[in-house]
Amino acid sequence: MNNPGEPVLRCEVISWASVCRLASRLASSIRAADFHPDIVVAIARGGWIPARLLCDHLDLFNLVSVRIAHYTGAAKPEQARMVNPLGVDIRDKNVLLVDDVSDSGDTLQLAMQHLRAHSPRELRLAVLHHKQVASVTPDFFAHRVIRWRWIIYPWAVVEDLGGFIRHMEPMPTTIEEAAERLQPDYRIRVSRRTFEDIFAQLALSQASAS
Repeated sequence: MNNPGEPVLRCEVISWASVCRLASRLASSIRAADFHPDIVVAIARGGWIPARLLCDHLDLFNLVSVRIAHYTGAAKPEQARMVNPLGVDIRDKNVLLVDDVSDSGDTLQLAMQHLRAHSPRELRLAVLHHKQVASVTPDFFAHRVIRWRWIIYPWAVVEDLGGFIRHMEPMPTTIEEAAERLQPDYRIRVSRRTFEDIFAQLALSQASAS
């Protein structure tokens, strides 16, 4: 049980400007290590945008992706599974694997195991945020997260906040009510326009389910 005044889940909303700064810092550390990737592999979906930004900074054009998902079955712990495997040849190539964050590390472990099976010359991992609790330490990261929090990237704000609102009991029915609940429960403040997008998505989901 949370202590009075403590959030249900401590979160941090990352701005687009912060993402660009982090990607620049990450690219600088890759250059400083004198690592020259032949190909960049993004982990879908979170790694797509960081990988594209790194390609821009590192003057790389060879960008592909793999997709890993988590599922929770009956009486089973959450597991990572490969949904869309690698579809190109990386044998004897320098590979940079990219994701947005290292959290538990399960996704990264599976992705690295999958890519190593394709015999790259060298495989290195880069993320924007590295959480110290992760079971995997990336070769490159732009920011170390010491105190755990859920990181909400700008490409996932509507999805993540919509999920929080959908699971509130009772579920808020107005923007004002949602804003009032999100601040103490998640330490989140976003614009009214964002709330309008969230409620539009929730309405669409409810209509699809009916």
